[in-house]
Amino acid sequence: MTTVLAFSNQKGGVAKTTSTLNVGVALREMHYRVLAIDMDPQGNLSMSQGINPDFLTRSMFNVLVQRVPLDDVIQRCEIDIAPASIDLAGAELALSSVIGRERALEKALMQVKHRYDFVLIDTPPSLGLLTINALTASDGVIVPVQCEYLSLRGLAQLEKTLEMIRENLNPDVRIRGILPTMFDARTIHGREAIEILKESFGETVFKTVVRKTIKFAEAPVQGRSIMAYEPEGAAADAYRNLAKELLNANASEHEGRGLSEPLPAYGAHI
Repeated sequence: MTTVLAFSNQKGGVAKTTSTLNVGVALREMHYRVLAIDMDPQGNLSMSQGINPDFLTRSMFNVLVQRVPLDDVIQRCEIDIAPASIDLAGAELALSSVIGRERALEKALMQVKHRYDFVLIDTPPSLGLLTINALTASDGVIVPVQCEYLSLRGLAQLEKTLEMIRENLNPDVRIRGILPTMFDARTIHGREAIEILKESFGETVFKTVVRKTIKFAEAPVQGRSIMAYEPEGAAADAYRNLAKELLNANASEHEGRGLSEPLPAYGAHI
């Protein structure tokens, strides 16, 4: 049973890309098969694994617009990555007249998703067609939220978008969890933001809180996850804890159906 999760929030700078990559690598450490899909034209997820979007001959643009098989763009890194390039910014216009344009990613995934336990989708900081494709293809949504008051306001708009998608495209998609990120325990404002989140969304908020650290800025420069960059650090531990929370939640979601068997050893190719 493959689980497809979109990491989404229309506000930028809330650690969507950081969370997509590091949750994926944490799951891979636990021997699950993981594919991460970069749906952001900025290509930050791709660059975080040392992939230069400027030198790509094929990317998610070709998959969505030209129907190139997803297999043809996947690259083996710490986890499997389907990279993005700046060309993806033109995908919304290119798909505007295509029938079923909201399902382009869902159709592309059908060819490969059986090979993975988890497919994680990094979405752009908007609620346009690229994000709608990601939400339509997903079983659930993880919402990284910066621990600041203004960041909390975007959740209502995301839920409205999900409601529209449930009515028209994907009746099962819902928020699987809200992830507090960039938390600074030294500030009263940060602690208040956590309290507001928990009061408003209860059990939907993950117990794991990702604290602010310069390590998250340093790791992508090296083309590495935080687990590879500082494996024993608090930041790596936070994402390992989050991966465990996701697995527990997923087990409840698929009770009686089970997940695919994990790989026998880290680093083995599919």
